[in-house]
Amino acid sequence: MASVTASSMQNETDRLALIAFKDGITQDPLGMLSSWNDSLHFCRWSGVYCSRRHVHRVTKLNLFSYGLVGSLSPHIGNLTFLRTIVLQNNSFHGKVPSEIGGLFRLQVLVLSNNSFEGNLRVLNLIDNKLEGKIPEELGSLSKLKALGLSRNNLTRKIPASLGNLSSLTLFSAIYNSLEGSIPEEIGRTSIDRLQLGFNRLTGTIPSSLYNLSNMYYFLVGANQLEGSLSQDMGTAFPHLRMLVLAANRFTGPVPVSLSNASMLEDIYAPDNSFTGPVPPNLGRLQNLRDITMAWNQLGSAGGDDLSFINSLANCTWLQRMSFNRNFLKGPLVSTIANFSTQISLIDLGINQIHGTIPSGIKNLVNLTYLNLVRNHLTGAFLPLLESSIKYNGNNLMGEIPSSLAACQILVQLRLSNNSLNGSIPKELMGHSSLVVLQLGGNAFTGSLPLEVGHMINQFTYHEQN
Repeated sequence: MASVTASSMQNETDRLALIAFKDGITQDPLGMLSSWNDSLHFCRWSGVYCSRRHVHRVTKLNLFSYGLVGSLSPHIGNLTFLRTIVLQNNSFHGKVPSEIGGLFRLQVLVLSNNSFEGNLRVLNLIDNKLEGKIPEELGSLSKLKALGLSRNNLTRKIPASLGNLSSLTLFSAIYNSLEGSIPEEIGRTSIDRLQLGFNRLTGTIPSSLYNLSNMYYFLVGANQLEGSLSQDMGTAFPHLRMLVLAANRFTGPVPVSLSNASMLEDIYAPDNSFTGPVPPNLGRLQNLRDITMAWNQLGSAGGDDLSFINSLANCTWLQRMSFNRNFLKGPLVSTIANFSTQISLIDLGINQIHGTIPSGIKNLVNLTYLNLVRNHLTGAFLPLLESSIKYNGNNLMGEIPSSLAACQILVQLRLSNNSLNGSIPKELMGHSSLVVLQLGGNAFTGSLPLEVGHMINQFTYHEQN
């Protein structure tokens, strides 16, 4: 009985929403809505389509070229099973109700060739299953401030008409399949949060975007963008907080002017082709938490490429620094030991760093990941109380101290292909949390400790890097 009552209530909700929709129509010159009356079940009304699976729930409203005149009722938001709305080629006017943004099943919305006014401030269609292109007609919503289209299946180009939205401050379209270049016209908006990551965008960053001086989120990672960044980027975006450029095809130097964006917290630009030195003045970014520029081509011919670390030591909130797989040359400067105690990750693996590992690095009490693999480091092995120690592929010497086993959080110990000697500490073999142990390619002597049979975790014991 309860299920019958619930079904009836749902049916009534959809019927009343359609009646409210009809009440907003002032002219129906073709009589297209004449069937919208109690003589027929609403699922048989003209332009109304219901679900076969969910009985008597409206899934599609197709009123294409019906010649209707009127306003769009906010009660359309009560048709919660709607997947398609087609109102093209009519004479609807007034505002587009924000309730449409709550139709979480909506996949297709076509409002073109009407006379909607631009009173809509926020259009949030994030995390739906919308398909096709972004309608050019959105450019007519002149008062729109926020447009959320992320996590859909949108394709084709970003319409240049969005440049007409002079009040637009947020444009979010992450996780779609948008193609083509970012329109130059976007620079005519007031966008301060641009989120276009994980699409298929190509071309360069339009010069007009650097006119958006209030920008604080600039997220364009995981596309196919190319070219160099404006060397004035930090000056153009003085309020920038997050810069995400990862997994594109950017080239050229990292703008030195980024240090002028004093509020910058995250610089995330791995997997590009940036060249030249790392800007030496990044220490001016007092709020910097994460700088990740792995998998680039950073470096210079001078051989003092790690000097930028001197400046980063001034960043009291720094938690992560990754420059893995670049062409950085020179010694590992001792000021790395002066990093913020907030630092948890340092990744400088696969570069051309030489010299010794500064002993003061052991004072970084929250450091849990240190990767220095495949460099040219020499000197004694420096034991640290970390979860991941990666020194393989260097020329470190000395013995592994048995005290290393006292590190209860140790998960990975990668020391293969160095010049370590002595015996393998039996205490290390009995370590309870160790998962990866790589000691091959050294000069260890003695027998393999019997405690190796006590390892309770699955682990590797070989010489791979």
